[in-house]
Amino acid sequence: MKEKYFTPDNIDLESEEMIEEVKYYSGMRMFKPDFGHLALLVVDMQNYFLDPDEHAFVPSSPVILPNVLKIMQACKAMKMPVILTRHLNNKENAGMMGIRWHELINEKDPRSDISENIAAMGGTVLKKSQFDAFYETDLEQQLLHAGVKQLIITGLMTNLCCESTARSAFVKGFDVVMPVDATAAYNYEFHLATFLNLAYLFSRPVKTNTLLDLLNDA
Repeated sequence: MKEKYFTPDNIDLESEEMIEEVKYYSGMRMFKPDFGHLALLVVDMQNYFLDPDEHAFVPSSPVILPNVLKIMQACKAMKMPVILTRHLNNKENAGMMGIRWHELINEKDPRSDISENIAAMGGTVLKKSQFDAFYETDLEQQLLHAGVKQLIITGLMTNLCCESTARSAFVKGFDVVMPVDATAAYNYEFHLATFLNLAYLFSRPVKTNTLLDLLNDA
């Protein structure tokens, strides 16, 4: 099921081809940054998913890491809120996730720590127990308090936590953008399926460089 569909050599072309494949569904709607009302969410960039020795390793995760860091750097420079989610579970809060995931990582497990490169960039850490980062957290309150209307979603995994959070954000009234080459799933099919699903209404697909250009212009 797992595959390294992004490599340093092909990520630019692969992401362009994905956007080309889904652009029919996204119509003419473009993402226009609303400076001062924009936040970045970096989803679950944790050792558990980034370490090749872990069974939960996402093979394309090291390849998207530089793009996530570029976006973080740009957002920090523009003094935007940056929120880093950290997925944690126990038997009580895992719910249905405990049926699919036989191993649960808790707060004391170093594998649950946010990747050193990501953590070093800084940001507010948000602990969550389900795919949707809004579920039983104060994420919505944090965003509303900061006057946020638009949300950039990056990280892992595209078809689970990123997509679930993007859908929830849309329902709550946030304009969402999710870079194709700053998110990753276990395989190409999962990744593409998310952008096919989201493109119709939930989020306009973009590349990291395009997003950075839009932020700079704003």
